[in-house]
Amino acid sequence: MHEPVSTTLYPTLDGHQIGVLTLDSPASLNALSLPMIQRLQAALTEWEQDPAVVCVLLQGAGEKAFCAGGDIRSFYYQKQEAGEHELFAYARDFFEQEYRLDHKIHCYKKPLVCVTDGICMGGGIGLFAGAQFRVVTEKSLFAMPEVTIGLYPDVGASWFLSRMPGRLGLWLGLTGARFNGADAIGLGLADHRMASHERAELLPRLTGINWSQEPVQQIDQLLRRLQAEVGADFPPPVLLPHQARIDALLAGRSLEGGLAQLSGAHFEAEREASLARARETCLTGSPISRAILWRQYWQARRQSLAEVFADELALSVNCVLRGDFVEGVRALLIDKDQSPRWLAPQPGEEWLDAFYRWPEGVNPMVSDPLQG
Repeated sequence: MHEPVSTTLYPTLDGHQIGVLTLDSPASLNALSLPMIQRLQAALTEWEQDPAVVCVLLQGAGEKAFCAGGDIRSFYYQKQEAGEHELFAYARDFFEQEYRLDHKIHCYKKPLVCVTDGICMGGGIGLFAGAQFRVVTEKSLFAMPEVTIGLYPDVGASWFLSRMPGRLGLWLGLTGARFNGADAIGLGLADHRMASHERAELLPRLTGINWSQEPVQQIDQLLRRLQAEVGADFPPPVLLPHQARIDALLAGRSLEGGLAQLSGAHFEAEREASLARARETCLTGSPISRAILWRQYWQARRQSLAEVFADELALSVNCVLRGDFVEGVRALLIDKDQSPRWLAPQPGEEWLDAFYRWPEGVNPMVSDPLQG
């Protein structure tokens, strides 16, 4: 039976082992399912405790994607087939296990190298963002497009988006705009770049490191050599050149003000075509998603990563139970009519406060908080 995540141990030249995790469902662009999350968590936990394992390499199979996000169609079918309590339990289990995996990667006690070659969106960025060594190629394509499906940038994104330069993180969350590897490095979301064709050589080079002497420094030096070999062939950033314009468009602390400025903005047809497309995605996206993102962006600046994940768990479960998420999945991925029937937010802030309240019992990420 084919496993959607392959786990392999490779011997190093000095007698240690490197654990390799490969998302191996290329037909679905390596979309992250609950069994895949569980398999990744189990392998990382086992290898973290095994003294023979000195490093982990996380990658995606195929030529198109590292990971295109979560396998979210399952939420639509769960809502059609299960009762309210069963839907709650499924959403709780999926998001809790995903966020605990993301947090483990952020706090992993051994060197973890993640290479994203191709599409990396949503849940894929959740896996990538916390790695100690985050490597992009000329094919890397990123986005947090949750506003189009009635969710919001989760998987810790409200933490790292709020720490990006200027208002770029706010822009990415509101618009789902795409960006490339050069942008990811400039945004602080990636560390190194390498040529896509060098991917096959990365593991053999890692096995040749002397793992008894400053392995982190040696990995960094190896990745820097690979980066130097890329040279001028690497595509330039597509988002960063627009930072001044984006900062001006999203100036202020009011969502209503930001949306009004976006609505009234005039973009130069060719030079700012990507901004115009992103604006339309924002304005046609879920109003609930925009409101959650706006609050999370400002709130997460003052929170720890563990606190952000606890909030995100409540928000994501409530987006399934009372928000636009299932309707967004229907319109985008099931019926594909591209005509979601978004809910209209109620006046005031009470409705938004309710999305932060745990629906039943105690939020498990509060009662059993993340460590590290």
